[in-house]
Amino acid sequence: MNKQDYQKGRGAQKNTPNKFLQHVYEMREDFLEFCRLEGEEADKNKTEYIPIFPKTIVNKVDSPDVGMMYSMNPYQGCEHGCIYCYARNAHEYWGYSAGLDFERKILIKKSAPELLETKIKHKNWKAQTIVMSGNTDCYQPAEKKFEITRKCLEVFLKYRHPVGIITKNALILRDLDILKELNSYQLVGVNISVTSLSEKTRRKLEPRTASIQKRLKTIRVLSENNIPVNAMLAPMIPGINSHELLKLAKAVSDNGALSFAITVVRLNGAIGQIFTDWIKKAMPDRAEKVLHLIQDCHGGSINDSRFGLRNRGEGKIASQIHDMARLARLRYFKGKSFPRLNKDLHEPYKDGQMKLF
Repeated sequence: MNKQDYQKGRGAQKNTPNKFLQHVYEMREDFLEFCRLEGEEADKNKTEYIPIFPKTIVNKVDSPDVGMMYSMNPYQGCEHGCIYCYARNAHEYWGYSAGLDFERKILIKKSAPELLETKIKHKNWKAQTIVMSGNTDCYQPAEKKFEITRKCLEVFLKYRHPVGIITKNALILRDLDILKELNSYQLVGVNISVTSLSEKTRRKLEPRTASIQKRLKTIRVLSENNIPVNAMLAPMIPGINSHELLKLAKAVSDNGALSFAITVVRLNGAIGQIFTDWIKKAMPDRAEKVLHLIQDCHGGSINDSRFGLRNRGEGKIASQIHDMARLARLRYFKGKSFPRLNKDLHEPYKDGQMKLF
């Protein structure tokens, strides 16, 4: 493989066509070659922040096999660049590619806190846990600049409303003050994603995420402050990280996680093409083996849309992964459980002076 063909610091190595667009524009190879010979950069590989103005921010989740009812995403696209991310396909709805665009064109919803407040103060709203990052990470690098997630947490605290968080970024510890206060009312639960104990693997799978040690420290610090943590050991990718499951479970348990969850990787939509291109460049020696193992988990295909099976997989390899998960729970999580969040404190429309009556 030509080293110039591999873009370090990114997951996807190209932009795939957007299925919603009639016309596709791409750089011709002869132009790219001309740029190389002239010492010019055809593509500067920089991240672009693009403000957008949605009318709503809270989404109802209709999928029967997803463990949440409502989600919200302050950002669309994610600079973390995880190569397997199911959210890549959603970027096509915004007119971009699920490939490099997903990592480099980040859509910013600055009005998210105001939209959230409008939603949860409505007199007809009944409190249900709203999960931040149901699609893209609410603590990705953009959050350091825009602080939208922190402002949303302040809204949840103001209205005593339960919130779940999914992240793989240690930046969440910046907001430990708000998290501790939310937790004093049993209003917050945190899900930390840990997919490998190998930095080499992490850098390839998730190039712009926090290191493994930082993630384990994040679990430890949150747990030491009695904030409940569930570890997302997902996705399990046979031939890449599935063999680490027992060690991963022990590591997150030792650092205070109360539970863990797994999924078996599936590569739906454009992700199949993006992942296949990536693994042939990043791990050429095992590319075909890994792709065949994934196919074995999904009835001969790398994608799977069957509710109930799509995240679990089927067949011998998927069964072995779930057997390891059951063993891990027996060994490392006996007597532990993740608590239910409190829905009874929410005051939907008693704001300001109305609380005096």
